[in-house]
Amino acid sequence: MSAEQPRNPLHGVTLEMMIRLLVQHYGWEELGRAIPIRCFLSTPSMGSSLKFLRRTPWARDKVESLYLYTRFKRPEPFMK
Repeated sequence: MSAEQPRNPLHGVTLEMMIRLLVQHYGWEELGRAIPIRCFLSTPSMGSSLKFLRRTPWARDKVESLYLYTRFKRPEPFMK
């Protein structure tokens, strides 16, 4: 599988893995400031965040962007 997408930094990375890394790095409060969506601001949890982000492409794009920036220092994340 890795030969199919050798340059895709998100290949093999689950949404849960992204959120865990972001929460570990920023914490829920700072993550909510960086990406102001209710699942990060109001009683945040892994379950509610995953449920919302799986159904909301624009929010998932923001999470992926912040993940790439945090992990690889890629171009500035799309925030707010």
